[in-house]
Amino acid sequence: MKQSIITSFLSRTQDRFSVYQETTTLPERLDLVKQIKGVGGIEIVYPYETGDVEETKHLVESRALEFAAVNANIKKETKWVAGALSRPEEPLRKGAIQVIKEAKDYAKEVGAPLVTCCPLSDGYDNLFQVDYEKAWRNMIEAVAEAADYLPEIPLFLEYKINETRVHCQLDNCAKTILLLKEVGNSATGVTIDFGHSLLAKENPAQVLALCEAGGIDYYLHTNDNDWNFDWDLIGASRNFLHTVEFLFYAKEYGYNKYFTADASPRIFDMIGFFTQHIEMNLAIWNLVESLDRKKYRKLMQEERHMDLMTLVRKEIYRI
Repeated sequence: MKQSIITSFLSRTQDRFSVYQETTTLPERLDLVKQIKGVGGIEIVYPYETGDVEETKHLVESRALEFAAVNANIKKETKWVAGALSRPEEPLRKGAIQVIKEAKDYAKEVGAPLVTCCPLSDGYDNLFQVDYEKAWRNMIEAVAEAADYLPEIPLFLEYKINETRVHCQLDNCAKTILLLKEVGNSATGVTIDFGHSLLAKENPAQVLALCEAGGIDYYLHTNDNDWNFDWDLIGASRNFLHTVEFLFYAKEYGYNKYFTADASPRIFDMIGFFTQHIEMNLAIWNLVESLDRKKYRKLMQEERHMDLMTLVRKEIYRI
């Protein structure tokens, strides 16, 4: 099991009410990563964490780390707070597309396998605010242009039901798959954030199956929440069995990319928080490895519900 961390969470974060942790430099964040046993990679945010290519490569490689992904941020700049890829103004869309293209260039130069992008500002807050059909078509065309560029670096889109908009354009996995089907480029995929799936009232394991059935690639973010807000908690701290099933299917489908921690320590000790998260994921991964998955799949296909519940109680909950 390959695990990585989004490095921006190893620095200062904030919400509407408070500021958490101290600001750190990228070298300091990478030094923190090295203190967390079991982490072999990082997801780095472009352009806010990335600097000179050779310098960044040296910082990462000298610590025996790998790039899991480059995260293209198209929501922070003032001009994009009301939307980026879906906006009616072509210069705004082109600017956001350019950031994704540059993130792809950067990924290729540093040796990252993919670019992920979460277009959270693309959506709406009020009814009668946007032209739904035009906004959707703008998204398709913008993603298509970004995906066509440097196709050896695939582009993965991360969905979320809301935040920063009341309604995000890409608010669930099915809609994201629909968009990618319209784009029609195999060098694309879905970034499945476990917590975002919960917020969309999805079953994260079923989302994996949906992508597999549709021939859509995926990249996984790990965390947890209470189904009401994107708390980015330690994995399986609230939804143990959902996490087990999620990793069960990831193992069944031969997922071989990084499991990236999209989790936020906030008030907690950073090293302790991420150590617990990484160890929890690994423990569940090893638990899944110990299960007779063929037996589980056979019983599911036969819909032998009570036999399955017996296995879940005895082999997973171990009670």
